[in-house]
Amino acid sequence: MSDSNLWEQRYQNGQTGWDRGETSANLLHWMELGLLKPCRILVPGCGNGHEVVTLASLGFDVVAIDIAPTPLAKLSKMLQKDNLGAELIQADFFTWQPDKDFDAIYEQTSLCALPPEQWRTYEKCLYKWLKSNGKLFAQFMQSTQEGGPPFHCELSDMLALFASLRWQWSEQYETQVIHSSGKYEKLYCLEKMS
Repeated sequence: MSDSNLWEQRYQNGQTGWDRGETSANLLHWMELGLLKPCRILVPGCGNGHEVVTLASLGFDVVAIDIAPTPLAKLSKMLQKDNLGAELIQADFFTWQPDKDFDAIYEQTSLCALPPEQWRTYEKCLYKWLKSNGKLFAQFMQSTQEGGPPFHCELSDMLALFASLRWQWSEQYETQVIHSSGKYEKLYCLEKMS
């Protein structure tokens, strides 16, 4: 089964335990700190897109991409209901190319949904799609479990993946957001080195 069919099937069957049904408090936390302000932003693996709606309502130029059509159709209806605009793209982000670079990327649950052997390619995509000194708002899943998805994003692995020659790391921005399963994310703002 292709990745597209796999994720589409999960959405159609309601197997979306990662979806809280509302905007992540982690995104709101970055905004409250003044780190994330209206700009051109990409949301890869956007799913049902609660964050996309919030970003669009706050004046961001949002591009959201997902491999599955069902969540994008739902997101489109939410945006229309609130008279908001965002560019929604159904594609595999490993083959997709944006028409111009982004000021910021909001990485929530894409990385941890990918098998670790795809992480290096994913990092290269994010790096390529950001402007010089663009920012990656990353949430690294802490599941402490074998296998996945979600795959555990051990901090030492993330430091190697998002290496200091290419990325400048912030201090950690902690929130108290814990998933019902006990999983949580470590939050970092990474700046693309030019």
